[in-house]
Amino acid sequence: MRDAFAAAITDLASRDPRVFLLSGDIGNRLFNDFKSRFPGRFLNCGVAEANMTGVAAGLALCGIRPVTYTIAAFNTARCFEQIKIDLCYHGLPVVVVGVGAGLSYAELGATHAACEDIAILRSLPNLAIVCPGDAVEVTEALRAALEWPGPVYLRLGKKGEPRVHKVPPEFRIGRAIVLEEGADVCLLSTGTLLPATADAARELRGRGISAELVSFHTVKPLDEPMLSSAFSRFSVVATVEEHGAVGGFGASVAEWLADRPPQRARLCRITAGEGFVRSAGHQSHAREILGLTPSAIAARVLAARLEAGSLSKAAA
Repeated sequence: MRDAFAAAITDLASRDPRVFLLSGDIGNRLFNDFKSRFPGRFLNCGVAEANMTGVAAGLALCGIRPVTYTIAAFNTARCFEQIKIDLCYHGLPVVVVGVGAGLSYAELGATHAACEDIAILRSLPNLAIVCPGDAVEVTEALRAALEWPGPVYLRLGKKGEPRVHKVPPEFRIGRAIVLEEGADVCLLSTGTLLPATADAARELRGRGISAELVSFHTVKPLDEPMLSSAFSRFSVVATVEEHGAVGGFGASVAEWLADRPPQRARLCRITAGEGFVRSAGHQSHAREILGLTPSAIAARVLAARLEAGSLSKAAA
């Protein structure tokens, strides 16, 4: 994902002289092409994320389209107050990019894990939250974010994520993308778990369950028409995310659901839970522990479908 981001921002900067990239002491070699082509539009702010956010706000007030880039755990929690007051209060068009979100840096421990970033930022007014599911969506999401009139949090993985899209989809902030249609259950995936969710959907279809697969790349604002359609058509709607159980995508859908009359579908939230991963290992190791593998996702959805069927029979 980060390679796709570097290529995309370099391309977009060549078309728009307002694009300005700020880095929090990472991505030096990654942005070599950008720096060589636009040396006056790159600034390494060092290990000073709060200051970087303030600098971006000042640039935005001058008509620039700033993009801040560093590890997700550092570009959100460390500068929450600056995102709140400098960006959101003024509604400034700054793109805050968190790379290595979720458990992408699992081998570096809790300091580099970002499983609370959606929760803390979702509470802020005026901020859009976009979590692309593969490298193709990263390119389209950055373009859309730079066209958005206010601040955007762009939540990325790290590197080597499988591509799900064969061709670039029509990408709009606040509009989910249906990749595979289905009739029995609906899988709403946000962010880097899209490839694993696609594999889970295939596993379900192999068991005779017709699974609809949706890339729900925008957590805020939610695609409410898509949610209304899903909860009226399926027995189970599952949200899948590499984020904690509190305040993430699934929690957002649950809040939306709580404000509406009873729906046909049962909500199944598949998350990274509430605890820390305390054993060292790669992202795949952490996903295995937390039940975020394709087989584990499929098993959770199957169990929810069976329970939903049992409840329907009991009600009848």
